Amino acid sequence: MSLDWRENAKKMAAVHATKHIADGYTVGLGSGTTAAYAIQELGKRIREKKLQIHGIPTSNQSFLLAVEYKIPTTSLNEHPRPDVTIDGADQVDEELNMIKGIGGALAREKIVAFASKMNVTVVDETKMTKNLGVNQPIPIEVLPFALSTTIKTLRELDSNPVLREAKRKLGPVITDNGNFIIDTSFGQIDKPKELNQTLKAIPGIVETGLFVGMANIVYIGGRETVKKLER
Repeated sequence: MSLDWRENAKKMAAVHATKHIADGYTVGLGSGTTAAYAIQELGKRIREKKLQIHGIPTSNQSFLLAVEYKIPTTSLNEHPRPDVTIDGADQVDEELNMIKGIGGALAREKIVAFASKMNVTVVDETKMTKNLGVNQPIPIEVLPFALSTTIKTLRELDSNPVLREAKRKLGPVITDNGNFIIDTSFGQIDKPKELNQTLKAIPGIVETGLFVGMANIVYIGGRETVKKLER
């Protein structure tokens, strides 16, 4: 079955992103469908061009993909300063601030991104927006112990928090860290940095899906071409 234009756009952008990977690099491997295209391309380069790299998976999904495509894996404990991380995003604004976490791996993704020398993000053009938060909730990873108090506090901040439910099992989605995900909508976010700080100050919140000032390069796949934005 042929890819629709968005899938093809993400795939083209992911191929561009992998050009930043050189022999001997340690690479943060993002999670989700877009990052999967980059992992697939890196596996192809290992196979065809004998590229020697180590990948740091940000989720069980990216770990299993790395195994499938024969990318040697390592950890932040062994390589605390990755050369490049490649990942997708759910929404990107004009200043390259992002919302991530629809795939549920936001905490590990942010840790690896924070540690990396360079962060390359891959999206299709529908993910671009003038302001974050428009028709896009913020995923938040929360300790199960703090679920009720966190939801109450988020409502007091005039947001609409919803516990993310699993689709193929009963009950909530469980992250790779054993936590829950709350998706909460604030509407248009004019000050993402300040909002992120406010959310992180709530006890029980492990991490937010607001990635502010972290992307160095964003590749935006369109129907026929790929556009590159740099911070």
